[in-house]
Amino acid sequence: MEKIGKYRWTICALLFFATTVNYLDRQVLSLLQPYLADPAMFNWSNTDYANITAVFQFVYAFSMLFAGRIIDKLGTKKGYAWAIIIWSLAAIMHAWAIPIGEGISTALGWAGIAGFSVSVLGFMFSRALLAFGEAGNFPAAIKATAEYFPKKERSFATGIFNSGANVGAILAPLTVPWIRINWGWEAAFIVMGLIGFVWLILWLLLYEKPEKQKRLSATELAYINSEEDTSPVTEETKEKVSWPKLFGYRQTWAFVCGKFFTDGVWWFFLFWLPAYLKVQYGIVDKAVMLPLALLYTMSMVGSIGGGYFPMYFIKKGYKAYDGRLRAMFVIALFPLIILAAQPLGEYSYWLPVIVIGIGAAAHQAWSANIFTTVSDMFPKKAVGSVVGIGGMAGGLGGVVMSKLGGALFDHYKALGHIETGYTIMFAICAFSYLFAWALVKVLVPRYKPITDL
Repeated sequence: MEKIGKYRWTICALLFFATTVNYLDRQVLSLLQPYLADPAMFNWSNTDYANITAVFQFVYAFSMLFAGRIIDKLGTKKGYAWAIIIWSLAAIMHAWAIPIGEGISTALGWAGIAGFSVSVLGFMFSRALLAFGEAGNFPAAIKATAEYFPKKERSFATGIFNSGANVGAILAPLTVPWIRINWGWEAAFIVMGLIGFVWLILWLLLYEKPEKQKRLSATELAYINSEEDTSPVTEETKEKVSWPKLFGYRQTWAFVCGKFFTDGVWWFFLFWLPAYLKVQYGIVDKAVMLPLALLYTMSMVGSIGGGYFPMYFIKKGYKAYDGRLRAMFVIALFPLIILAAQPLGEYSYWLPVIVIGIGAAAHQAWSANIFTTVSDMFPKKAVGSVVGIGGMAGGLGGVVMSKLGGALFDHYKALGHIETGYTIMFAICAFSYLFAWALVKVLVPRYKPITDL
């Protein structure tokens, strides 16, 4: 390692930091939901909250499609910088959601229409802008990983920066309730939004394309480009790759299916767990800190461990993709334990927290590998676009899960059995990964890189 150099891990640390900020910003609302939904505040129903989260997911989904294209066009440095500027400003805007909602209601005459209150309108607008900016994170991070890491290290590097999602989810419950109690709910959005500008300064100072990076040794650059299809993208090879052409590849559809049927599970955990702990166990505010911190700490271990796991098969002689697919099958078995969440909850709320934590850890392990299949099979110039397409599919899967959850919870709440709604949702979460893996395996059973783009 000393002979090769290790500046690429500095870049990985920056990607980790950005992903942490990304999840800090999107997690604030879910932690404040039990407070904001209270009749003394905005009196949101589960459907109201589902609509707010669904707007985020819907805009995120379609923004991911264009985010990948924009990142490919602007380049990683500029594209990532603009993404975090937009999402940090949008995070701060949540603090003014009420006047924003009043402005929208007055301008469009939407007051009372379709049951959208001023608060719901204001948060929907703020979440939409947040989603537009945050959509740039993963296409940019995956592209940077493809630029700075040889193929054999990419899933490990992806697992490390992807674990930032869990660190953000850990830090949020440890800080947001305290900020709300001491400074007010608006301050929680403002403080988290400002952190993004700290990252921006570091990114502009430390990042440059490997070929132009003065801090990167010639030995490390040669190591990064040591594999046959990882040559750097130059102006001559950076021609536009059309979406219709990308949709013509089974490899694209494998990634789309892998994201659509599993991303919604993670969105469900992220946006609904605080509400679940309140409804089922009466856990709110500071009491939610330790359960969520434990759960997302487990997820972080899953992300890093899952990213490294394929190396076991690669060292046995499997090609990167084939070893990754074997690892993903094992990972897909772990979420089945989520089926025990509700029965175990009769004994202690810590048991479902641990069980769901195992499922969340499996998701992050899965995510580190499904992302890396793109750079396994596609040339660098198409990575951002393909990740964007898959991200759109994952976001739409999140919309389906959020709307389904909100409808089920309100339906069974009216019947006096809201726990049945959670039982159904947990069952969907449990089987999603095996179903997704089967589709990926059918579409691309063996390593088959794209060579005609």
